[in-house]
Amino acid sequence: MSITTEPFGKNPYGECVERFTLTNGNGIKLCIMTHGATILSLETPDRDGALADIALGFETAAEYGPGTPYFGSTIGRVANRISFGKFSMNGKEFQLALNGDGIHSLHGGDRGFDKRIWVAEALATENGVRMSYTSPDGEEGYPGTLTATITYTLTEENEVKLDYAAETDQPTPVNLTNHSYFNLAGHDAGEICEHLLTINADRFIPTDGTGKPHGELRCVGGTPMDFRTPHAIGERINADYESIQCLKSPGYDHNYCLNQTSENKLTFAARAEDVASGRTMEVFTTEPGVQFYSGNFLDGTDRGKGGYQYALRGGFCLETQRYPDSPNQPQFTNITLRPGETFRSQTIYKFDARSRIPQR
Repeated sequence: MSITTEPFGKNPYGECVERFTLTNGNGIKLCIMTHGATILSLETPDRDGALADIALGFETAAEYGPGTPYFGSTIGRVANRISFGKFSMNGKEFQLALNGDGIHSLHGGDRGFDKRIWVAEALATENGVRMSYTSPDGEEGYPGTLTATITYTLTEENEVKLDYAAETDQPTPVNLTNHSYFNLAGHDAGEICEHLLTINADRFIPTDGTGKPHGELRCVGGTPMDFRTPHAIGERINADYESIQCLKSPGYDHNYCLNQTSENKLTFAARAEDVASGRTMEVFTTEPGVQFYSGNFLDGTDRGKGGYQYALRGGFCLETQRYPDSPNQPQFTNITLRPGETFRSQTIYKFDARSRIPQR
């Protein structure tokens, strides 16, 4: 196991950025930068031991600016959408930036946690990095000063662990996640439609075409939303089903309600497999939901590492989180953090390479 640290240029706001590289004994290499506490790259072996970077992203910190697709970023204060950018707390209404198609607040606002510099500390004994950010009262319209931390750990069991914590001095909504895009064939391998996906959820949250939840927890049974058994991502991605077709670019961009055995207990959430390379990724989380996004809005305008153009469905996201628009949906999970409380959350991405099935 090893950790290295080096300067990584400046972000779009002229601030200096550091890059940390974690390596384990099996050759897995994870790179993270302090801008946005962002996963830059993740190299994992295929069934033959060949390494590939499976995380979409850019070459330099300067490219992670406004209008980009949140590649690898830590999202906060509130992931996903808050409808019309409004919520009420303690009898007061708060107005947030309408950065989600000009209608809703998305992923923390114009300059959320994904565009801030985090203070980092290497944890050599754990093969990890702890990053922290203090969001002042009123930042992006949110009440209270919030101190957030995320610890990235790379284990010898080929796990990337993400441990989140947060505290506040005023009641405020909190919903943190990571927005990595994965392609288990390699970040520059094209579509992920042939990846097999399993999601441990009996229900999902339908939305309108702007991503605003209707407020319903709908059963997946008998619909193209059902991934309780493995299906290729592209198998039903263009199905004539309202929740798929209502999006501006049809596909999956939905929060799944995980089948948790108990609240805040680490639960199997999802599994993805690239059959050609054998690479697999399992997701475990303490969160009640996971947003499955099939890269519907990638359109080739973003040039990533090596100049590769990330086109439609070039990567998928499994963003563990609490339910979207919860401040305006009282029947959903409560995301209000109060003084004296600590927000805690853990997500684990576990990687492996499946052997080829012998042909008879």
